[in-house]
Amino acid sequence: MSSTPPSPTASFLGRIPKVPFWAQILLGLVVGALLGWAAKSGDVSWLSTTLGKIGDLFVQLLMLVIAPLVFFAILVSITNLRNVSNAARLATRTLMWFMITSLIAVVIGLGIGLLTDPGAGTGLTAADGAEPKKHGSWLDFLTGIIPTDIVTPFTQLKVLQIVFMAVVVGIAILKTGEKAKPVLTLSHSVLELLQKALWWVIKLAPLGTLGLVGTAISTYGWNLLSKYATFTADIYVGCALVLFVVYPLLLAGVGKVNPLQFFRGAWPAIQLAFVSRSSVGTMPLTQKVTERLGVPREYASFAVPFGSTTKMDGCASIYPAIAAIFVAQVFDVPLEVKDYILIAFVSVIGSAATAGLTGATVMLTLTLSTLGLPMAGVGLLLAIDPIVDMMRTATNVAGQSVVPILVASREGILDREAYATADGSRLDDEPRVEAAPQPVAA
Repeated sequence: MSSTPPSPTASFLGRIPKVPFWAQILLGLVVGALLGWAAKSGDVSWLSTTLGKIGDLFVQLLMLVIAPLVFFAILVSITNLRNVSNAARLATRTLMWFMITSLIAVVIGLGIGLLTDPGAGTGLTAADGAEPKKHGSWLDFLTGIIPTDIVTPFTQLKVLQIVFMAVVVGIAILKTGEKAKPVLTLSHSVLELLQKALWWVIKLAPLGTLGLVGTAISTYGWNLLSKYATFTADIYVGCALVLFVVYPLLLAGVGKVNPLQFFRGAWPAIQLAFVSRSSVGTMPLTQKVTERLGVPREYASFAVPFGSTTKMDGCASIYPAIAAIFVAQVFDVPLEVKDYILIAFVSVIGSAATAGLTGATVMLTLTLSTLGLPMAGVGLLLAIDPIVDMMRTATNVAGQSVVPILVASREGILDREAYATADGSRLDDEPRVEAAPQPVAA
């Protein structure tokens, strides 16, 4: 019995090489930059508007599922620790490495800021910037963690409060035992649905890249960089040092793995973070590449969601360090050794204030208020924020994958064969959640 021969169209499509995900994003970035330049130089308003709509729509789709995604991801990650031996030790070591890498990053940021004087000779004043809409203080940070009701955190996207509720519910499920199994099963199912929906959005990242990059260039052009040239360069150099020097050294020295293989496996998540400027929006992809790099799913499902809301080497360490020096120099306020120690303290302890969302304004206001620097300085940096935030978020996400690899390697649970063969370009299958939870131990 003869089989039906394939159609000419199917044969033709089968011969077309599939474009890797990273190449799709790179293509979107290049095309977006060219269209943005054309819109800016030719004053083509309709093109600028179109690029803006495309970028806004992509960000809106990402933000749409962030609140429930954070809640169920954190809840499930808490309950998943019951399947991991030495769970308390893993959690402690994860937090320890979060703090160690944050301290290294803030020291690098301070060093670059002191060497380059980013705020000197800019000619900027408070009149050049707008007052920030959100301010941060230690009192607000501490009291703001606990919600006043269960609805507002989701409608107003207060991520820290969502994390708090998820942790409480997760621990309550563990303590309740078998009676809470239906709730846990439902949570796994909802999380899998959310991740699948978000994965469809992630597939639109090349188009989102085109719109976001094109909008940035058509709106700001290159003229904006003149007054902020040193500051912008400092952020990119600082993040690059952490991303391409500190992390590889830690991977090679502490994790005993090949750093180049890490970038091969994790690059799609780093790229998406650069474009979307959202650690939480990138979280499903970050978890997927981390698992593909050999970190056990049970541990990765805890470490990555927590890292996506609290691990911010770019936004909470490098950026506030350099920004604080910038603001102090613009307003001619001398900083002393104790001030630099305070910056390091705020960066290591207060990084959760950024909460994995686009931008780091709250973290910067927290730093400036701690140092007693003029809050108007935040307004000076709002214009340049979209440009520097791309590199900051890419650094954040890389660190959120590096730390679980380090901990897993040190604990002897890293699948080194999976790490050695990880290929980040194969991203056709959606990330999966552990589907069938085991009975919960009371």
